[in-house]
This record gives sequence, C-alpha cells and structure tokens, in this order.
Amino acid sequence: MLLCLSTDVVGVSDTQSATYGGIDEILATGAVRSVFQPIIDLDSRQVVAYEALARGPEDGPLARPDLMFAAARAGGRLAELDTACRSAAFRGAVEQGLLAPLTVFVNVEPEVLDCAPLDDLLVIAADAPSELRVVMEITERALAARPAELLRTVERVRELGWGVALDDVGADSMSLAFMSLLRPDVVKLDLRLVQNGPGPAIAEVMNAVNAYAERSGARVLAEGIETEAHLRNAKALGATLGQGWLFGRPAPGQVAAYPVGALALPLPTEVLGDASASPFAALPEGTPLRRSPKALLIELSKQLEREGMRLGETAVIAATFQEARHFTPATAARYRDLVARTGFVCALGEDLPVEPVPGVRGATLAPSDPVRGEWDLVILAPHFSAALLARDLGDSGPDLERAFEFALTYERETVTRAACALLSRVIPRIEGAAPRTSAAASSPITSPVPSTSPTRTTAEDLLHRALSATTSGVTIADMRQPDYPLIFVNAAFEQLSGYRLEDVLGRNCRFLQTPDTDLAAVARIRDAIARGVEARETLLNVRGPERTPWWNEIYLAPVTDESGIVVQYIGVQNDVTARVEAERALVEERDRTRSYLARIEQLAFTDPLTGLPNRRRLEEQVEAMLLDTRLAETALALLFVDLNGFKVVNDRLGHAAGDDVLVAMAGRLRQRLRRGDLLARLGGDEFLVVLPGLDLATAADEAAHVADELAAAVAEPVVLGEHRASVGASVGVSTSPADGDDFADLLHAADERMYAAKGASVRWGGLGDR
Repeated sequence: MLLCLSTDVVGVSDTQSATYGGIDEILATGAVRSVFQPIIDLDSRQVVAYEALARGPEDGPLARPDLMFAAARAGGRLAELDTACRSAAFRGAVEQGLLAPLTVFVNVEPEVLDCAPLDDLLVIAADAPSELRVVMEITERALAARPAELLRTVERVRELGWGVALDDVGADSMSLAFMSLLRPDVVKLDLRLVQNGPGPAIAEVMNAVNAYAERSGARVLAEGIETEAHLRNAKALGATLGQGWLFGRPAPGQVAAYPVGALALPLPTEVLGDASASPFAALPEGTPLRRSPKALLIELSKQLEREGMRLGETAVIAATFQEARHFTPATAARYRDLVARTGFVCALGEDLPVEPVPGVRGATLAPSDPVRGEWDLVILAPHFSAALLARDLGDSGPDLERAFEFALTYERETVTRAACALLSRVIPRIEGAAPRTSAAASSPITSPVPSTSPTRTTAEDLLHRALSATTSGVTIADMRQPDYPLIFVNAAFEQLSGYRLEDVLGRNCRFLQTPDTDLAAVARIRDAIARGVEARETLLNVRGPERTPWWNEIYLAPVTDESGIVVQYIGVQNDVTARVEAERALVEERDRTRSYLARIEQLAFTDPLTGLPNRRRLEEQVEAMLLDTRLAETALALLFVDLNGFKVVNDRLGHAAGDDVLVAMAGRLRQRLRRGDLLARLGGDEFLVVLPGLDLATAADEAAHVADELAAAVAEPVVLGEHRASVGASVGVSTSPADGDDFADLLHAADERMYAAKGASVRWGGLGDR
C-alpha cells in the first residue's frame, strides 16, 4: 500500500499564530495521527495503496496539517514534526493492517532535507515489519531548493529497498525538469491537470510524463478524481492509478468498497547521484575521446546553451568552469538569460561564488575535487539530453589553445549521470532562510523574515489590511537574498498569477514569464533594479499551471533601509489584457485599412496582368520628370511600343496564351531599360517607355537606338508549351522639348510615328512547334 504524508502548507492568520505553543505539546505527547485515502488501480479497480494524511489532535486548534506545520516552522521544530508524521504514518499503517500486498507512501517535507539522509529512515526500516512496503514521496518544492540533499535522500531510500514517488507533477515546470534525475517509480499528476480543461500546459506535462513512463516503466497516478469526467481525463492523460473523492475520502482505516491488489512498480533503479564522481567519469568505459583546444569547447558550449534556451523551463543546465576567472562578464550575461528562460542552472568552479549571478546555483569545491580539472556542460530535459564532457590535459601557453580531451554525447543515461554528479555538489538555495512554501512574510516591509509574535502594532495591522483589500496584485521581493525571492504576495496577486500563496513564496517573479515575453522590457527592469530605481513595464505573463497568457502592467519601487541600501522591491501589478488587446485590435484595424487603401491605390494605378504602372500612373510620373528636365536642361524621350502579330497568337492559341506573351514581353522590355527608365502598359498590346535625363543634342539618336534594341528583344520567339510564338514591335519615338513639353503632346507624336513605322514594317505573327 502507498502511504503518502500530505503536508501542504498555506498562510497562517494572526489569530492562528496564538496556537503556535501547542506544537510542543503535540510533539511531546505523540499526538500526531494519520488518516488514509485509497489509491485505485484504474484498470482492475482494486485498491493498491493508501495515502496517509497527517493530522493534529482531532479537537485541538492544530488539527489541520497546514496550521500544525506552520506552527512547527515558526517554532523551529519542523524536522521533529516531519519525523513524527512519518512515525504516525507507519504506526497507523501497521495498526490498520495496511501491509503487503499494499504499499506505503511516505512524504519528506522539503525544508528538512538539510539533514538528509534522514536519520529516522534507518530506525523505521529496522522496526517495520517485513510486510510493510514503502515508497518515499518527494514534492516538487524540494527540487530546486536543495538538489544535492534531495539526491542523497533518494540514494538512501534506494539503499533501503524502497521506491520513490514524485508529487505535484505539473504544478511547476521544475518537476518535469528533474524527473529524469530522480527516476521516480510513481509520477503523481497534480489535481489541476485532471480537473481543468485541455490546454497547451497540460499537453506539455502529458508529453513529458508519458515519455518518461514509457522509458522507465513508472506508474502514473492522477490525484483529485472526484467525478466520472475527472476519471476520463485521468485515463486520457495516461494515468493507470488514481485517487480522489470518487473512490473514497480520508478515513481512519481501510475502505471495503474495493478488493485489495498489489501495486506493480518498476524494477529497482540504480542510484545515479554519486558525490565523489565527476561528470567526465560518467562516460562509459571505452567511449572514444577527441582532442581539441579550448576555443572549440567554448563554441560547443555556447551552442548547447542555445539549445537549453529553446527548451525553456523544463531544462536543467549544469556547467563547470575550472576557475572563477573563466566565468567572464560575457558568460555572466549569457547565464542571466539562461536563468530567465530555463528551469534550473548551476555553475561550478574553483573560487566561483555559490551564486555567480542571481539565480545560478554553485558549490564549495574541495581542493581535490576532480571537477576543478574539467570543462563540462550538461543539458537535460524531458525530450532532450546532451553533454559536453572534457578533461584538461594540463597544457601551458595561451588559454584558448590549451588542449582538452572530450566527448560530446546525447546518450540519456550518460547525460543523466553527469547531471547528477554536478547537482550532488550544489549547496542549498538559502541557508536558514524562509523556504519557498512558507506562509511567512506577515511583516514583509520591515523584514524578509516574518515576525512570529502573535501581536502587531496598529500601523502594521492597517497596512496588511490595506494590502489585502487592494484589487491590484502586490508583491514584495527580498533584495538581500539570492535570486530576489518573493516574501509577500496579497490575495489579488494570487488571483492574477493563478497560483496559491505557498506556490509563489520563495520564488523569483520570472516564473510568470514566457518565451514570448519581451526580452528588452525584462532587460529594462533588470537595469532599473541594478540601479535601485523605479520601473514601469507591460509584460506578457502566464497564469497558473495552464500557462494562460495575460498582460501585466507592473510598477516596481525600491524600499531602502536606514543607510539607504535597497533591501526590498514592491511590485504593483494589474491585468491590462483587455486594454492591450483593444490597442492591438485598433492597430490591426488601422493596418488593414492602410493595406486596403494601398491595394485600392495599386489597382487604380497598376496593370493587373503585368504588374506595370498603367497610363494614369505613368502620366503623373512623366509630368514630374518634365519639370526636372526643364530645370536640369536635359531631354526626355517617350517610346510608344505596339506589338505586331499579337492577334494571331490570341486567335489561334487563346487568350491565356496571349496573356503569357504579354507578360513575357513586359519582362523583356524591363530588362533592356536603365534603373531610372519607366515602363508602363497602355492597354491591349501597347506599352510606353520613358527615358529621362538624355542629352539635348543627342536625345533623338539615343531614343532611336533604344527603340531598335526593344524591337529586337520583342522579336525573339516565346515558348508556349509545345508551341513557339513570334511577334514583332513597331516603335514610335518623341522627345521633349523638341516634340512638346507635356505628356499629351509627347504621346500624340509618338503614337503617329508608331503607326508610320507599323505601315512600313513587314507582316508579323507566326506560330511553330517546338
């Protein structure tokens, strides 16, 4: 049976804070109890597990788990309560006969992983009956905060022969990013995936989870099944296990409505997180190695970083830099972008700080650590894996020419081992700071760590009532902690973001951004924060696990301490999606109108068949050119080109073939002209050519020469399928100022000379086979 200790925490009110003292009595008397909710095999409809839910004394003020854990957190006794909950879960499971073939799920509270591997596990394993099957459940809240401790806990769990489950998958992209590293035997889908309608975020989770389950044989469990519709959704998502009120509510013991069955889990998984190993050592024996100067490794690393950027929030990126001097300002800039776009980033190297740039995690490396001599970059995501693993050969000389032996691999097992080797070294996010799910921040403006006093001043109480009442989302970020985590959010922000309080505290606001968020706007906000000044921007954000887009108008203001140092930033946020969409609709309508008018103008001035200007447009252009010629004392020539024999083509091959000939003639005429010359279709088989900027003395001769070239170009046969059509051209020429100073005079003169030329020409018009 699965026994899962649920310890979700929500905000604690002032009146509840007065009950904190009760936690001492609960721990002293062992008053923690468990109730059990069945987990059903959806195919056989057998109960194969029970989730154990922690509760306080039934009639006491801390009966609810959220209040009990908040009290323990405030009193510094969280680890003790976590141990007590596990003990109560196992004790209750044995008392209720929840033994083999059932399995017990046990939850680890993320905030106590600092002491991992958990000391109580050995005691429990020694005292538990052999019929008690155990799966340890990890929530996504532990993933990014304490990856090294989490990997060590998983290792201990595996050594005890227990299984591992990953909870709340889909509530945060981080769970998808870390899934391959933890190798859970059971993947628990967050209830919102089952209860909400389809959307891109659910599709992303479904693809990642199903791919992992197919590779590993892990079971998929859907939580929150309360209706038959939820059950259908769960099965569609790939779940084979389910729990929820449809199957039974939490109760002191077993349910009688379902027969008992066994939970089939994958074969025991090998532990991957070896803190003594290095990424390069993760390469399988016999892997072919190449030699390269450092310059090539730099370019390969940048390419992999770009791949990670495209993968987004489900990607884990881990890198080594040998020495701090190799983590250059340019590198820092790239890694800021990686932090903003991917799920988890760590960078290790000799003398590198534990946070080289905000959001990038680091480690304290021992002098003998082999990572100091390696150049490694690992990218791991649900559908992608790659690793550049290199070892310094100790060359002297210019830095970029130093030689390395390396391998570039996309084999998922090797990449996962290398990632575990690096993450096993990463230190916790914040030593001793309030964790991400803490409902703290009850006094955010005065301190990043909330006061546990049950009383407040009138001013503080008024302030908090005001923040709670405002319809604008209000957040407060602590600038003294790495990655500037949120330490306060009001109810309006929870509605705007689509996340509960416990899902956002301790996180940087970038989790609301998308790959489509304007990077320039984000850069302006970063610059303002770096300078400690106000910022106003409108950003594209996403709401809730469904990742629904919305436009956030955000105002950021710094809060300074007595010495003038910025210690916090207050953010006021409003949903302006309707306004932005209205503005965009207005712009789109304006663009459509402009496009429509441009199209009308094009139709009015352009020949639709050849795309050439028509007579109306040419006349406007010629009148302007005539003015220029008078000012520049130059000449202009107008050539009237009439095709000979075109009617024969039309009559014998049809109008479609005739149109093809006209298009071909337009192309030939255009090719024979200069850049500044004009070509237009007058109508039918008649074209006009304008030659500006001619010398007054030689204009007639130049125009006659061009006329001969145009006639020769027209005379070349045109291939029309199986036929060859031949037409000719009669060209009449007029020049300004000799034949007139306006378009009408020039056109009249050229028209007369064209007819004279046509009368003197031979008869044109011929067809032949190819």
